This record gives sequence, C-alpha cells and structure tokens, in this order.
Amino acid sequence: MGKTYYLNFLFFVLLFVSCGDTNVVENIPDGGVDTPPISGYFKKRVLIEDYTGTWCGNCTRVSYAIDQVKEQSDKAVTVAIHNGNDPFHFAGIAPLKNLILPNSPLALPVSRLNRMIVWTFPEPTNVQEALNLTGNNSGLGIAMNSNVENGNINLDVNVKFALNYSNLKLIVYLLEDNLVYSQRNYTTYYNNVNPITNYVHNHVLRASMTDILGETISGNTSAGSSFTKNFTIPVPSNIANADNINFVAFLVGEDNIAINARASHANENQEFEENP
Repeated sequence: MGKTYYLNFLFFVLLFVSCGDTNVVENIPDGGVDTPPISGYFKKRVLIEDYTGTWCGNCTRVSYAIDQVKEQSDKAVTVAIHNGNDPFHFAGIAPLKNLILPNSPLALPVSRLNRMIVWTFPEPTNVQEALNLTGNNSGLGIAMNSNVENGNINLDVNVKFALNYSNLKLIVYLLEDNLVYSQRNYTTYYNNVNPITNYVHNHVLRASMTDILGETISGNTSAGSSFTKNFTIPVPSNIANADNINFVAFLVGEDNIAINARASHANENQEFEENP
C-alpha cells in the first residue's frame, strides 16, 4: 500500500513539473489538399510564377500545364513574367532571377510554385505537384478591395491570421489580361500550331507595387490579428487597357516560400475566404 502511494505521488509530481516546462504547441492542421476545412482557417491557393516570353517556343509547355491546373482547381494564382525580346518584357526581373537561379542563366521556360519550388519537367505530366500545394486550411487569409478610375489605382490589401507568424513579407503585383500577340510554339500543344497568331496573354506582370522580393510586415502577425496595406498609384504607362488590370498579393516567410496567395480583378471588393 505504502509503495503504491509513493509511486502515485511521484507520478503526479513528475507530471506537474513536466507541464510547467512544456511549451504550448499550436494546433496546426494538416495542410493536405484533401484535409476537410477547419473553422477559422482559410482557403489555401498555390502561386504559379511562369517565366516566359512570346519568342519562347517551349514556353507553351508551361502555359498548357497551367491550363490543366486551372481546369482541375480554382485555387491557382498565376503570374506570367515575360523576359527578353518581348513586348511585355518585365524590366525588374533581375532580383527574381537572382533569387531563384543565383548561379545560372535564366534559360526559358522556367516555372516556380509558391515562388521557390521547382515545378518538375515536363510540367503537364506533373500537374499534381501544383495541385498538392492547394488546400483548405491556410494559417492566413488575404482579401483585396480596389478602385481603378480616372487613371488612378487605389488598392487595399487585407491580411488576417489564424496562426502566429513572424518575419513575413508581402508582395503585391499589378497584372494585365487580354494582351494579344503571336506566341512561338515548338510543342505539340495548342494543336501543334507555330506561331499561334492572336494568342491572348493573361496575368502578365506589369509592375510590382511592393519590392519584388517583399516588403517586411512590421505590425502584429499573431493569431487573431489583421492588417491592411493601402496602395495609391497612377495607372502605369505600360498598361494597354486599365479595364484589364488585376492584382495578385501573397505573403512569404523567411525561406521566401509563399504561404498563401490571392488574385483580384480591378474594382473588386473581396471577403476573406475563411472557413465557417
């Protein structure tokens, strides 16, 4: 009896000491694509950055893969970053190139998932790699509200947190749709036509409204908090039609991998995609 009492007493003492030294771990849900939505978390989207060119005949391979992703999911956010002798060349591409390929030339086509993850060649065969990065339970959500009129852009990027974060950076892109220009095509995709005349280029990066590698968030990024970043700028001179403007916002951690992303049309007012 005395021995049993002693062992029970020792057990509760050890349990008390252990609990006092234990750090509380957040209940982070499984990020799998098929994990059911959990209340308070947010729809998780994959960011696809497609480094491309109208002159690049093999770049249609990535375009086709993106089409396949979008046919299977509404959770893909895409950005076309044109480079080279191209009417849509993005002049500020160097920092991105140095980030993703610091010791190699940018030989197109190049694609990245969530900014830093290599999309395995051939991309149309590996569509599932992109789909696997979507889900129902991101720890942060994004909603944008914009007004584009009279040659000016006013954009609010709102972010809400379900988990605690630190050292986050925000990137906001200004894109343009419906840019028509012939596309070289050395692949069998798109009916094996070369060139593809009157090809419609969408989600073309025209400007970065933040530092292209990210703007550090200095405010509160703990669970339950939120913040808003406002941008007020004139419509850039390289925009062909302001009616075709759209935006992409995403946040990255210290590893530069996108945690979540969202796209928005001009003059759209979004709500957070929060699970009920």
